[in-house]
Amino acid sequence: MASATGVPETRPSDTEETGLTGRETEPLLGRPGDAAQEEGKSVFNNLVLGTGIVAQIGIWLLVILIWASVFTKPLILFSGHPLAQSFAVLVLVQSILSLQPTHTLEQKRVGQRIHALLNVVALLSLIAGVTIIEYNKVKNHNPHFHSAHAYFGFITAGVLLLQYLVGFTMLVTPKLYGGEENAKAVWKYHRLSGYFVLLLLLATINSATATDYNKNVLKLKLWATLILSILVVIGVYPRIQKQKLGLGRPSLSL
Repeated sequence: MASATGVPETRPSDTEETGLTGRETEPLLGRPGDAAQEEGKSVFNNLVLGTGIVAQIGIWLLVILIWASVFTKPLILFSGHPLAQSFAVLVLVQSILSLQPTHTLEQKRVGQRIHALLNVVALLSLIAGVTIIEYNKVKNHNPHFHSAHAYFGFITAGVLLLQYLVGFTMLVTPKLYGGEENAKAVWKYHRLSGYFVLLLLLATINSATATDYNKNVLKLKLWATLILSILVVIGVYPRIQKQKLGLGRPSLSL
């Protein structure tokens, strides 16, 4: 039975003394329950649950590396682009990690609120970063697609905007999908595309190391950004619950 929020009610058979079952919370890697939020634990514990701590190490070191490179050089308007974009990726990783382990109705409600709030913060930061780069290109009459980084950025922005649109409409206006049940059926694909977007974001960051601005100013090394990006992937993807991607037995789980 679905709630008014579009989040399915938890069935009695899906809960044990710990509030979870192995089949419902089985991650891609690890033991059942390794990536599941425990009853009574704060949602903020989700940020470091299981392999989440590996993702945190990777994303925080990646952002620190980028920000240190920017702030140790003369600051110009363009400096705001890598600062804003890297901050947005940091926030989006927190958004994913906070929602991933939720499995009960109340956990999902809290997790979705935090997920939505963090996504809005990330969106505003991304818009700021894109605005800076576009203004710089127009002002200096530079080509819009001068590097692989530019193409990655354009593709990522398009997919991300679609991701935001689908996520928002599924939650707020499920009637667009023919009702709550149809909207809930789309969640699996929304999750899949979200994990794909994370890869695109990391690829965009790594491709930035080949740009003239990085070669001449920031001097970030590809091997460094690549290793830290791999840590993010190692931390996030093993926590994916199979059931939420339709890889387990059928469920109404969001």
